[in-house]
Amino acid sequence: MQVLIIQHVSQEGPGLIAEIFSKKGWKLDIRVMNQPGAILPKTVADYNAVIILGGPMGAYEEEKYPYLYQVQELIRDAIERRIPVLGICLGGQLIARALGATVKPNPVKEIGWYKIHLTKAGGKAFLFQDLPEEFWAFQWHGDTFELPEGAVLLAEGETCTNQAFAYQDCAWALQFHPEVTPIIVSYWTEIYQEELIEFAGPGAVAQLKEETKRLWEKNQEVFSRFWANFCRLLDV
Repeated sequence: MQVLIIQHVSQEGPGLIAEIFSKKGWKLDIRVMNQPGAILPKTVADYNAVIILGGPMGAYEEEKYPYLYQVQELIRDAIERRIPVLGICLGGQLIARALGATVKPNPVKEIGWYKIHLTKAGGKAFLFQDLPEEFWAFQWHGDTFELPEGAVLLAEGETCTNQAFAYQDCAWALQFHPEVTPIIVSYWTEIYQEELIEFAGPGAVAQLKEETKRLWEKNQEVFSRFWANFCRLLDV
């Protein structure tokens, strides 16, 4: 099993994805796009799945980051070949954009832990099988995606409505981060602390770390189930 992982910046890695997939013995081809000499494959034909991670840039900033055009081409290539493709945060926005939907600033940023609500379709979706109808998920974004034509909304949020959608049962876009661990969240709170403090005020770094510790203990099983579902999807 070989999985292509598109990582936009070195500080936002695959987290739980690498841990779980490596234990299964799957080969991970991780392309870190802000590293010198990083390139993308011309096709995804040789992969069993594609996962596109988050990043600080906008999905619509192709002129500044030209490789984003190629990412969108690979998304369309995967869908045409019926190869599962999953996008997280920026990755989900790129899937929406590749399918012709608008990506734009959300009315408010979301940074921290927010409740996610599965829609009726989401409750029946294989990817969310055995997950509760409502759970806490980690967010760090300012943009949101609209639904592409033909997509099905799977999950909603209170301050950012579109949290997950499926397209043709082979592409899934998520706004939230099911790949993070407490170590990753702690790292982000440090390297992005200026943005965090501007968003939530003094003391936000310590508060988010404490909140993460508390909610991770309650929700770790939710994220494990999510990735187990994705693995079963590939094993079929």
